[in-house]
Amino acid sequence: MDNRALFAQEALRWIPKILTLQDRNRHSPTYGCFDRNYWQYKIIDFPSGMSQEFVWPLALAWDTELEGNAFYRRDALREWAEAGMVFAARSAHADASCDDYFPFEKAGGAAAFSLLACAESYKLLGLQNYEVLRFFERRADWLAHHNESGQLTNHQALIVLCLDRAGELLGKDKWARARAERLAKVLSWQNSEGWFQEYEGCDPGYHTLTISLLAQIYEKTPTPELRDAISRAVTLAAEFMHPDGSFGGEYASRNTYNFFPHGFEVFGRHDPAALAVNDQFLRGVAAGKNACHADDHIVGHHTWNYLLAWRDFVKTRPVATPRTAGKVHFPNAGLLIERRGDAELYLALNKGGVFKFFRGGELVASDTQVSLVVEDGKSRNAVAHLVGNYAHEIEDARIAVRGEFGWAKQKKMTPFNLIVLRLIMLGGGRFFPDLVRKLLQRVLITGKKAAPFRFERVLTWNEGRLMVTDRVEGDDWKSVKKAGIGCDQTSIYVVMSRTFQAGQMLPWIDLTERAAKLQAGEALEFTRAL
Repeated sequence: MDNRALFAQEALRWIPKILTLQDRNRHSPTYGCFDRNYWQYKIIDFPSGMSQEFVWPLALAWDTELEGNAFYRRDALREWAEAGMVFAARSAHADASCDDYFPFEKAGGAAAFSLLACAESYKLLGLQNYEVLRFFERRADWLAHHNESGQLTNHQALIVLCLDRAGELLGKDKWARARAERLAKVLSWQNSEGWFQEYEGCDPGYHTLTISLLAQIYEKTPTPELRDAISRAVTLAAEFMHPDGSFGGEYASRNTYNFFPHGFEVFGRHDPAALAVNDQFLRGVAAGKNACHADDHIVGHHTWNYLLAWRDFVKTRPVATPRTAGKVHFPNAGLLIERRGDAELYLALNKGGVFKFFRGGELVASDTQVSLVVEDGKSRNAVAHLVGNYAHEIEDARIAVRGEFGWAKQKKMTPFNLIVLRLIMLGGGRFFPDLVRKLLQRVLITGKKAAPFRFERVLTWNEGRLMVTDRVEGDDWKSVKKAGIGCDQTSIYVVMSRTFQAGQMLPWIDLTERAAKLQAGEALEFTRAL
């Protein structure tokens, strides 16, 4: 199979799942809805507006002329995609916004993703539906003036592209000022190191989504400022493409294994370095190193992006070049990459020394730092991998990171919590959805509370081997019931995180017996060679 076909094959295998998620009964009141939990299982009381983004994979599958594509030019797909757009319009609030995780949320991301998907699909399928067009205009009006809490650059870039596409489709330019202001915000949120802000820092996975969106914006309205921003973003992304073709992971600020290839194909027409990134990723896809994003809520994102990458694939590819040995330090992102011989280290200084280590092009270690289960009246998880300003030292052959543990965020919804949230949103909360969202972000995503343990992680190079020494100090080891180092632990809520990737099958390092032998004032110590 040629490399281009890999993109389409990976995406097309998820179309049956997406169709299973949709209510395709033409006589059903929820005809076109992609939220199976709502229309089929009836276990939630509102449909997620984000789910209507799945119309785009259907439209692209309908338009992908590839041997073995059973969906190509099938009338049913065209009808089901239009039904999805109609349901998006009819299930929206009066102001054309939509919800995602709780009623009356009016989620900017869900509104933007679904609008972009519907607008692109409408044009691709050659539809004529005034109700849907009117919905597009009202949704664009809402997005043009909506500001959400938190710094998510990909959402801002997404809204810019939505306003572009809605304007083109409807022949209107009334969102020009809002578009310009959003784009200026996106560019201002790009760090001098090339990465775009996503909540607490740099996440290479979401970074590739922003590249994908900006590359499409650039194709229609190229400017020197935008070209420079994308070029710097591509340069940074290239550094984080692993030697086995995998990408991202728990060392990133949002713990994602996302990789969105479309932007690299589009911008690759102007900068071949972008194509080289995709070529390495495709080698990983062929070897099964890409992550699985088949979750009911997120399967659409990568499906449409892969199909777009197939559509816009650039035939002439650059010759692969070897990487330069040495350290690449991004102090603002809190990330460090070091390459020595056939070894590559990807290290998060701002997450307590979480790292991935490759040798000979294969993943040897994926380490999310020491984790402790503490029972002191209640069971809690103390971890050393939460984003923070840890002290660190970087020398030629030695890197040290030290700081305090934090309590993992393990808040779960209970019947009581759900009832309270519903009552709040049915009452005054519906008028202040961004405030509620901000409070939930604080509980589930940002910030941390210190736990009574301290750590030091030291990584040293010794005759080509990487030595990792961990030292954990605690005042009360009797309360520690479990201790260990996992390869894929995360402790904040991120929609696109905790997906499966082959490297997560590396063994757990159990330190429970060592911890059980410790007395107050003693330290847990563990050294290994990689």
